[in-house]
Amino acid sequence: MLVTLSTTHVPATDLGFLLHKNPARAQQVEVSTGTAHVFYPQADEHRCTVALLLEVDPIGLVRTARAGGDDGALAQYVNDRPYAASSLLAVALGKAFASARRGVSKERPELVDVALPLEVHVPALSCRGGAEMAQRFFAPLGWRVEAAPVPLDETLPDWGDSRYLDLRLSGELRLADALNHLYVALPVLDDAKHYWIGADEIEKLLRAGSGWLSTHPERDLITRRYLGHRTVLSRRAIERLAEVDDADPETLDDALAPPRAAAGGPQVPDGEDAADRPVPLALQRHGAVLAALRSAGAQRVIDLGCGAGALLPALLAESAFTHVLGVDVSARALEVAARRLRLDRLPERQRARIELLQSGLTYTDARLRGYDAAVLMEVVEHLDLDRLPALEHAVFAAAAPATVVVTTPNVEYNVRYEALPAGTFRHRDHRFEWTREQFADWSAGVGARHGYAVRLVGVGEEDPEVGTPTQMAVFTRGAATEVAA
Repeated sequence: MLVTLSTTHVPATDLGFLLHKNPARAQQVEVSTGTAHVFYPQADEHRCTVALLLEVDPIGLVRTARAGGDDGALAQYVNDRPYAASSLLAVALGKAFASARRGVSKERPELVDVALPLEVHVPALSCRGGAEMAQRFFAPLGWRVEAAPVPLDETLPDWGDSRYLDLRLSGELRLADALNHLYVALPVLDDAKHYWIGADEIEKLLRAGSGWLSTHPERDLITRRYLGHRTVLSRRAIERLAEVDDADPETLDDALAPPRAAAGGPQVPDGEDAADRPVPLALQRHGAVLAALRSAGAQRVIDLGCGAGALLPALLAESAFTHVLGVDVSARALEVAARRLRLDRLPERQRARIELLQSGLTYTDARLRGYDAAVLMEVVEHLDLDRLPALEHAVFAAAAPATVVVTTPNVEYNVRYEALPAGTFRHRDHRFEWTREQFADWSAGVGARHGYAVRLVGVGEEDPEVGTPTQMAVFTRGAATEVAA
């Protein structure tokens, strides 16, 4: 069972420092199912290749096979597991290159966050779904993918191809990201694991998927496969991803149990332990926004920067909102929102209440005037700081609704997310994240300049030291400024 990783970064032998493995000597790492050998077939200034070869012990493999899957005594020993890249190799990779996966290098710290030219070769990859599935996993992550099916028997071409691929990847990525992509991909593409899958696998997935999994177009499929199609574990993992990376957890996935929506409130996942399961932060945020709009007595509401329409179904479900306008600069996002809302299937009366509009939030647009309330939910942090004055003018001076609701992450709370590396934002597209004091100062300044009073509200479970994960400002003309927990 073999995987190789090469770089042409100069000097290429820096790869050894990043991997914490000396190119001058072979090393062995013991794992529960055998021995992993790390060696360098080539190591010079212009090209360096490291190989990880896993020598599987069939007896050790049987000892760890709690999850089962193969029936019969002989099948425990005679199968493809020792020969095709799978979760066995992922475990070996995770142990052999643990420090590199965390992005730690004492000798070359300046290279940890540098995108290096990398090539990966897996000669025999077990892949359910074939080359297309490999493309769907790796291409969105920035890899160029070459996946050639391995024939069942080269001498008997009529037998066709096997489920195995000869996989080659190339691209410019951080080494830590590349290793974590492989660590997750091997069991996901194989769609099987050789060991028991428990709740601790969620933490492994979140750590390895930090910074990329929440925005991956195949996020739900990857999560299901990695967690062995265990519905409860998959749901919890997706909810955690939604909390850390502001992904959208409402529908989770069609293959999971459907969410149950309380009338006029946030959705709570169905299931036997739903009453004990904390409501995801994204849904708490929806509930807080809806409560603010109800309190303002709004009827005509704009969702500014609505994206793929995460909030729009909840707004449409409120009968008090006679007209809902979703606005985003991305035509693609609005197409997704339309599908989410099933606009082509809505009853005529419902369809008349909602409209989608393509428009930039930093430019004055006369079509946005005349609304009672506007929502900027997790939007401002996606703009460069020098564009905020333009947003402020377009919303508070030009559109000038009676109520504006703004939510944004509280950066102080980030230390409570174990899966979030220190010093990084909750989403890769965030340009900044504010402390509570910074958000309060910005809100007060906006209110003073445009005649709005401000009410500050914390959203989510409050930590006595770092506050709540989300902070919300409700701007209202004529009311006294206040701060609420």
